[in-house]
Amino acid sequence: MPEAYIVEAVRTPVGRRGGGLAAAHPADLGAHVLRALMARAGVDPAAVDDVVLGCLDTVGPQAGDIARTAWLAAGLPEEVPGVTVDRQCGSSQQAVHFAAQGVLSGTQDLVVAGGTQNMSMIPIAFASRQAAEPLGLTQGPYLGSRGWRARYGDQPVNQFHGAELIARKWSVTREDMEEFALRSHRRALRAADEGRFARETVAYGDVTADEGPRRDTTLEKMAALKPVVEGGTITAAVSSQVSDGAAAMLIASERAVAVHGLTPRARVHHLSVRGEDPIRMLSAPIPATAYALKKTGLSLDDIDLVEINEAFAPVVLAWLKETGADPEKVNVNGGAIALGHPLGATGVRLMTTLLHELERTGGRYGLQTMCEGGGQANVTIIERL
Repeated sequence: MPEAYIVEAVRTPVGRRGGGLAAAHPADLGAHVLRALMARAGVDPAAVDDVVLGCLDTVGPQAGDIARTAWLAAGLPEEVPGVTVDRQCGSSQQAVHFAAQGVLSGTQDLVVAGGTQNMSMIPIAFASRQAAEPLGLTQGPYLGSRGWRARYGDQPVNQFHGAELIARKWSVTREDMEEFALRSHRRALRAADEGRFARETVAYGDVTADEGPRRDTTLEKMAALKPVVEGGTITAAVSSQVSDGAAAMLIASERAVAVHGLTPRARVHHLSVRGEDPIRMLSAPIPATAYALKKTGLSLDDIDLVEINEAFAPVVLAWLKETGADPEKVNVNGGAIALGHPLGATGVRLMTTLLHELERTGGRYGLQTMCEGGGQANVTIIERL
């Protein structure tokens, strides 16, 4: 059977909202990692079949097929096309899936997958409101649909409501979430201090390290914050950080590896995506993980490391309760609560970190999953070579 290999992977540091990357054009963030990726891979960029980038809120500087714009902004060959993907928070993980599927189908040999997002410049959901209001469109993507209302009524459709529902269903307390959030910061800071991110990160100007992890955070400070929703338990402290950044990886076929003299670092062992309740929205990693393990015949005992996006603390805590996974294998270098969540780039940021950590520790299998708008979740299992 054909194989899809990960040859190289790189990311920018993740910038904090209003931080060092806030003024960077998102196409330039993407261009930065694309140039670095091609340089590190040592392959002729003209040999790339396609560039697939994830990005949300694609208006203004993120509009116009930013995958294509970023490639051209990087000074790379005009004959290489690009396409932009939106599967909400899983957009760049889906970009990896599309890239790997192109290679596995035999129709492509070298595909770049990645993502870019500047949330300081274009806040989440701001883009859709700005685009809709001049047209007199006020109903939004869900509740204005008669079919949607017939099926789901007028229930709130937003991530904070979903996170509260998860916390309630899986009996996750605020204290549980705050302890988890503190652990995320401590793990991220330990990883940074030990240089674990150095190889995977390419500095952008003066931004040389992730800006999100907080050395001064404490349980007492978290406990003093007000919930986002009155009467709820979700606070900013247990939520992913609004962030800016980009990431990219090169997926290659066996033929490309031989022709271009490449050294594969991992192979894509499995990829799938599943959906469930769109109102609860964020719990799909649970059934998606079960589906992936059943399809592969693997168990979580076979998985050496897990990256599950920390959109909100209860997402990961509920997943841990349902799967029985060892917490010491999960998000070992912290997650989005500490490191940030530049929406369209996070999928490949996670996979880049997963790949490098597998190499650092000598692990074999890594599993990545993340919750996504609409009640969806991608799962990717990679095998270090």
